Amino acid sequence: MDIIDKKLLVLLQTDAKKTTKELALKLNLSVTAVYERIKKLEREGIIEKYVVLINRSKVEKGFVVFCHLKLVQHTKEFVTTFEKEIKQLNEVIECHHVSGDYDYILKIIMKDMDAYREFLVNKLTTLQHIGSTHSTFMISEVKNTTIITV
Repeated sequence: MDIIDKKLLVLLQTDAKKTTKELALKLNLSVTAVYERIKKLEREGIIEKYVVLINRSKVEKGFVVFCHLKLVQHTKEFVTTFEKEIKQLNEVIECHHVSGDYDYILKIIMKDMDAYREFLVNKLTTLQHIGSTHSTFMISEVKNTTIITV
């Protein structure tokens, strides 16, 4: 991957709807050269997929919770079962297995506090092998980017 590929990746991460012609003009390359570079980055798995980012507050999902969670035990069975179950919960948009005082950190998006309470009582705490949870609520978003500089 050279400097042009890196610039191309930043441009695509900023706006993946740009045409190869628009990208070619910004990179001083031919349309064919840009197209071939994109295809190479896709083949190599550097570009995994293209997505649409949604404004959470416009779809009533502006309430963000970071939930720290402990399992009752750390056996392979408990970890596997928990991870399988958590993937089924649409409200959980991120789940990270972490080191430290907790086993997992979840990023959960909801309409409001009432919706979170409902989710916590009726979905999250009904999962198997959960020992404890600790919820932290987002006050404001200082930085949220999807751009990875390479």
